[in-house]
Amino acid sequence: MAESTTPKLSKEVFGVEVTNHQLLKLAYDSHLAAQREASAVTKRRGEVSGGGKKPWKQKGTGRARFGSSRNPIWRGGGIVFGPLGIENYTKKLSTSAKRVALRQALTLANKDKLINVVDVKSTGKTRDIADFLKKHKLESTRRVLMVVDDKTPELARSTKNVQSVLLVRANYLSVFHILNADAIIMTPKALAVVEQWLGKESK
Repeated sequence: MAESTTPKLSKEVFGVEVTNHQLLKLAYDSHLAAQREASAVTKRRGEVSGGGKKPWKQKGTGRARFGSSRNPIWRGGGIVFGPLGIENYTKKLSTSAKRVALRQALTLANKDKLINVVDVKSTGKTRDIADFLKKHKLESTRRVLMVVDDKTPELARSTKNVQSVLLVRANYLSVFHILNADAIIMTPKALAVVEQWLGKESK
C-alpha cells in the first residue's frame, strides 16, 4: 500500500532562515480571514418596521421631541453603522510573501521532524488509511496533514471518514495547514510539486 522513502529535502524550501514569525502570523490570519463569511446583518433606521406614527406631540409634554420610535437611540430602533452582510474581511498578501511564509512554515515543520515522505495508495476503503496510520505509528496523532499531487477519488473517499487526516493537494498547501499539523505525510510526487512551486526558480 505504501513505500517509505527518505529523499533529501531542498534547503531552498525546507531549510530557510526564520528570523521572526511576523510573516507567518500574517499568512495564518489571511487564511482565516478568507474563510470568514459576512453572515451578520443589521437593519438601518429606514429598514425597521413600524415607527410611522410620531410617539407623542411635538410640544407640551415636557419630553424630548421625537419623530419616530425607530430612532437608533430607542430600543428596537435601527442600528447605526452595523454590518450589512456585504463586508469583505479578506486580508491580501502578495504572492511572493505567501511563498516566503510557506517556506518558513515548512522549515519549522522540518526542524521539528514532522515531515515524512511516503508514497500513499488506497483502494478507496477507510481501512487502507487506518492501516497506513497504524503502520507509521500515527494512529493516535490528532492532526495528520496528507499532501498529495493529485486528490484521487479513492484517496478522497478513504480519508473522508478519518477525522485526524486532512487531505490536501500540494499546490493548495497553506501556512494554516502546516502550522496546525502534528504530522505531515507528503508523497514523493507532491514533494516534487512543492519544491518546484516554492523553489528560487519560481520567483
